[in-house]
Amino acid sequence: MTSVARGGTRWKRFAVVMVPSVAATAAIGVALSQGALAASFSVSGQSFKVHVDKLDARGMVQYGAIDAEANGTVHPVSVSAFKKADLTNMCQSVVTHLPGLGDITLVLKAGGGGTPAHADNIYIDVAQLKADAEFRDINIGVAAGESTKGPGMKGGKEQADKNGFAQEARRAILTDVDQTAWATSAGTFKLNGLNMSLKKGSGKGIECY
Repeated sequence: MTSVARGGTRWKRFAVVMVPSVAATAAIGVALSQGALAASFSVSGQSFKVHVDKLDARGMVQYGAIDAEANGTVHPVSVSAFKKADLTNMCQSVVTHLPGLGDITLVLKAGGGGTPAHADNIYIDVAQLKADAEFRDINIGVAAGESTKGPGMKGGKEQADKNGFAQEARRAILTDVDQTAWATSAGTFKLNGLNMSLKKGSGKGIECY
């Protein structure tokens, strides 16, 4: 399932390296149930979809964390953080159900026309991800708080174990990316060629994927 090439290691499915992070979020869930963590980082209660043709990033760290809704519902996530990232042909969609109207999908597109979108110190709280990926200078099994290649842990109200399992890489190149996320934050996010639209309905052909 893996092959070693000059300059790094390639995984044909990013899900392969997501497995340890899933285990990390499970461990955080156990700690939460035992009262070791207080899930105070609040999300809207709606996940959203993101598709990117190519994400080319410098300085990556990935670790497990917990997001929580205002009603107390918790969501184990895998946080993918990058110091700098270029995103080619990015699409983001979120579905809202409106009484009397049905599903309405907000679709945001950027980074096309040969000029990628760009983000600095971006954190993505991922629930599910599928992609082809290549990592260069990767370290697997570092403590989340000891990562030096990525931008560090998010901090603030984020619920994550700084001594928990993490992985880091000097560079990460992901192609044909489909992901479901609960939250995204960035120090700077430049959306070149931004286009936003509302579409009636939901599902394939309306959402990003």
